[in-house]
Amino acid sequence: MPSFRAAPVRVRVPATSANLGPGFDSAGLALALYDDVIVRIAESGLVVDVAGEGADAVPRDRRHLVVKSLRATFDRLGGQPRGLEVVCANRIPHARGLGSSSAAIVAAIVAARALVLGGDELLDDDAALALATELEGHPDNVAACLRGGVTFAWGSPVRALRLDAHPDLAPVAFVPATRSSTRRVRAMLPDTVPFADAACNAGRAALLPTALSTSPELLLAATEDRLHQQYRAPAMPRTAKLVAALRLSGVPAVVSGAGPTVLALVRSGDAEAVARDVPKGWSVLPLQVDQDGARVVALD
Repeated sequence: MPSFRAAPVRVRVPATSANLGPGFDSAGLALALYDDVIVRIAESGLVVDVAGEGADAVPRDRRHLVVKSLRATFDRLGGQPRGLEVVCANRIPHARGLGSSSAAIVAAIVAARALVLGGDELLDDDAALALATELEGHPDNVAACLRGGVTFAWGSPVRALRLDAHPDLAPVAFVPATRSSTRRVRAMLPDTVPFADAACNAGRAALLPTALSTSPELLLAATEDRLHQQYRAPAMPRTAKLVAALRLSGVPAVVSGAGPTVLALVRSGDAEAVARDVPKGWSVLPLQVDQDGARVVALD
């Protein structure tokens, strides 16, 4: 049985955008929009308090994703505490393709590790990534959430490469009121794709790391996708229409994760103009790239 810290732990986790066009299930980008989770070891029982995004919809018991992920992490660390108190302050929109579930999972893993004496040695960064991938089902969002910046994940066991995003990169998220189910839109993907489309995506995915980190002028070409976005378009026609319109005007735009959010990867000087021209019905979030990833922060 592990030894637990008495003091509460507060973890801040960034939103993320995955795929980024051609990097299906591998590319991720951390965004400066944050959820905060505070966890304290209690004498007994479970208390869950949620404020902000999803507060009216998420369960406040052992079914809560943070709680489930805390339990899974404590199992890896040697055993469960007697009780838990969990407070979530959510700012990342739910079911919009901005990594809210990955944020919950990563926050729980980082918090549980910090609450166990010697947790960093019992569950190192590679093991934390592997556990997060296991809980989420794919590594793209969780890698970016854990490590910040631009990440590319691959393999089994999963590995991830982190790059600093170009300092002039200023993502703009266009968030609709409608939600999307990752499971449902993944089911729309075909078992096979034309060879020419696969070859196109391979070339664009190879270009993507350079475009995001050192050569943003290449982003329009580097974010072209023929592997997944066109197959998901019937489930989110307004998203597909906005992506097409932005790209036609020269803006590197992609479906963020499973959608329906659209992410424009623009330079800081262009962000205001891009946001101004978007049709009504979209919440516009001008953002920065988060370079730090999940981290334990001091309690106020």
